[in-house]
Amino acid sequence: MDKASRALAQSVPPSLSDSYRARADRSGVAHTTLHHRARGRRSIEEKAQSQQYLAPYEEVALVRFLLQLSDLGQPVRIKYIRFLAFCVTGQRSEADRPLKPPGKNWTRGFEKRHPETQARRVKALDWSRHEKNTYWKITHWFEVIGRVLKDPAISKENVYNMDETGVMLSMLGTVKVLVGKDDMRDYRGARVKRTLITAIECISGDGRYLDPMIIWPAATHRSNWTTFPTPGWQYACSDTGYTDSYISLQWLQRIFDPATKKQARGKPRVLICDGFGTHETLEVLEFCFANNVLLCRLPSHTSHKLQPCDVAVFSPLKAAYREQVERLERGGVNTIGKEHFTSLYSPAREKAFTSKNIIAGFAASGLFPFNPDRVLRSMPKPLADLTIPKADEVNVEACRENEVPQTPVTPVTLVLSTRQANETCRGTCTN
Repeated sequence: MDKASRALAQSVPPSLSDSYRARADRSGVAHTTLHHRARGRRSIEEKAQSQQYLAPYEEVALVRFLLQLSDLGQPVRIKYIRFLAFCVTGQRSEADRPLKPPGKNWTRGFEKRHPETQARRVKALDWSRHEKNTYWKITHWFEVIGRVLKDPAISKENVYNMDETGVMLSMLGTVKVLVGKDDMRDYRGARVKRTLITAIECISGDGRYLDPMIIWPAATHRSNWTTFPTPGWQYACSDTGYTDSYISLQWLQRIFDPATKKQARGKPRVLICDGFGTHETLEVLEFCFANNVLLCRLPSHTSHKLQPCDVAVFSPLKAAYREQVERLERGGVNTIGKEHFTSLYSPAREKAFTSKNIIAGFAASGLFPFNPDRVLRSMPKPLADLTIPKADEVNVEACRENEVPQTPVTPVTLVLSTRQANETCRGTCTN
């Protein structure tokens, strides 16, 4: 509401004049402006709204989205904002939809219209230095995610955690064996393929899990790698076997959105993931904004404490996969290849991704039920929080007159004093 509208809306006591001139004198607004506004003339701001790229309610939605990402430690770059604005207009009818994003100076006016936002330059901070603030990062995480989860529109079944896990085909590790008494070797012969395959997994707050996306370390996919029946699974390839920005977007479009959209029934979906850079691309942000998905990024180096997948699911998954590998080796297969992976990983998933494990993961992460102390109580507080007594607060008693200070008793002084007592006793007995 502008100044003139506020002046007209104010109630006037009976003792004061209610004329336009009297209201103008009290508010500092020209009486002609009040006169025209009372007869329906729009303010300059209201006239400009019809010429703006986004409608007021669309700008409010965009501001809320940007502030939420900022609170979660994932502020959006300035150059991305106008493309997100273009994404907002995709919800309009085709006749009202613009053909291209707003101009490069649009973001500057957007910032002026919303004083709750500001542009700021931030510098990259090395993770080794950033790690020193882990306790405060986790505390801030619970402050932000607590506000998200308390929203009445957010329900437990619409809160998801997505994470990638790398699985070594042969699961290289130590095992307990029986050998000869004089055999000092700490290794065993094996035909080993050091091939790492990545699986993108996703679980929900009510104990469900989605189909995985398997990423092969290859340029192209071969049909003999997927002869084992895995309905619903999706596959991708990358040179390194790790996820990238394209695969992250493909996972959202091919697995997450189709599997969760009907369950959400138009309500917001919360997707908790780690701080890996592939989740922060413009395409991912546009997709999440257009489909009412709130992307919540975990603080760096905290996934072992805050990520339900890491806390309670991936460890039994690796153990179950190792059992499957050992079963295959007992059957005479010494070399595990990509063609064996799906037949080993599928039963391991069924054993590890139980409703009990998933719910336990969200509970141990302090999310459901919401309990930050579940995580913080196992972490040492920073040294700045430890209270060190001042010099004047410590009571140091002075020695009394003619009193010899005593050396504190330690194992060494105790032995020496015992030896001296024995020698004194021996000398007394001799005399």
